[in-house]
Amino acid sequence: MTNKKLFGTSGIRGKIGSEINSELALKIGKSLAKYLNNTGKVVIGYDTRTTNRMLEQAITAGLIEHGVDVVKIGMVPTPLVGYATLKLDGDAGIMLTASHNPSQYNGIKLWNKNGMAYTPEQEEKIEEIYYNEDFGKVEWDKIGTISHNDEIKKQYIDDLLDIVDIKPGLKVVIDCACGAGSELSPLIFRKAGCEVITLNSQVDGFFPGRNPEPNEANLSSLMKAVVATGSDLGIAHDGDADRMITVDEKGRVSEFDKLLALVSKKFGGTVVTTVDAGLCMDEAMEEVGGKVLRTKVGDVNVAEVMIEEDANFGGEPSGTWLHPDFCMCPDGILSGLRMAEIVSKEGKLSELLEKFHQYPHMREKVICSKEEKFKVMENMEDLLKGAFDDIKDINTIDGIRLSFNDGSWVLVRPSGTEDYVRITLEAKTEEKAEQIKDTCIKIIKENI
Repeated sequence: MTNKKLFGTSGIRGKIGSEINSELALKIGKSLAKYLNNTGKVVIGYDTRTTNRMLEQAITAGLIEHGVDVVKIGMVPTPLVGYATLKLDGDAGIMLTASHNPSQYNGIKLWNKNGMAYTPEQEEKIEEIYYNEDFGKVEWDKIGTISHNDEIKKQYIDDLLDIVDIKPGLKVVIDCACGAGSELSPLIFRKAGCEVITLNSQVDGFFPGRNPEPNEANLSSLMKAVVATGSDLGIAHDGDADRMITVDEKGRVSEFDKLLALVSKKFGGTVVTTVDAGLCMDEAMEEVGGKVLRTKVGDVNVAEVMIEEDANFGGEPSGTWLHPDFCMCPDGILSGLRMAEIVSKEGKLSELLEKFHQYPHMREKVICSKEEKFKVMENMEDLLKGAFDDIKDINTIDGIRLSFNDGSWVLVRPSGTEDYVRITLEAKTEEKAEQIKDTCIKIIKENI
């Protein structure tokens, strides 16, 4: 086994040139081909980034040189790659995207036959092949073929429309961040019976309209547009449209945990979420006799537990939701359609979300280099134990999550995609929240 790491919590991701380049993509293609025993078929798609064609050509060359056929599906949302891998009987899928990162970043994410992301164990095997350069060889007459499939988009649209039932007349503003959802998301919502107004839905890999991270700081235009147009709902995607966040009819970005709780409650049974999800998830599922399972941050961790536990639904508070009745790839378009269905049938989103109790909730991040953030985390459990005297439980499945005697909790974990240590917390009072936050920031900064 190698100690070197290529993959983070969401595939390989980094700045073009210094971290991500065509040489890396070529070698990943070769490594994946070897992992697939130098045979089979791989589906490739990419988002709107300007560097994607370069990476697509390189990774394709690596695959076909080592005996694997490539099916290109072009510029598509990430969920379509997972879906296409499943429907076209691919042996693997590749999405070229850096998701919510700015335009100078890019990345590579791998998908299984069932549309689920590669597990950390699979990624380690790819890394081992990559660093050992043990790619195998095929004869000149056994190299792979390249084909293109445009029909899969239509099949994806038809299957999405079959799974939702939106009451006609819902008015929706969709902000695609000029990303991979720009063409398909507004089209699908119109076909589903919605009146659609678009923002930032022209394809542009420089993301001129807004940063592709769908958070409140980047969604001011959407918030204003929903109110100005008298719309029922606003929907924002990230760069590759595997995520979705809503804006209610009053122009307010929905609280992530409440949104996840609302949909989870509709599914009932067992739902899976991550260690950074709040208490309202547990309260919502208790009401319908369901249960919540928590796992590491990252959609593949959620997906693995969902499959093990035969869960009805799963998702992260970031807006990454998995719909096992459709595909095991996170799908921001389907997530948006399901929210539209709920609002169209049950009334105003603001009123639906107000039914969920949420305590003061904070998310902070402290800048740390890749080296610093892992060094900081080495003694974090002991440092936190020494700083708080009312700890009820400690969970170390992903970072350090402390639960306190009064129900408050805090999670300190290194980001898997960016140079930060993240602090997520929820407390019964604002004073307690501020105290926990300040203590954690102080500990991290003192130990960088």
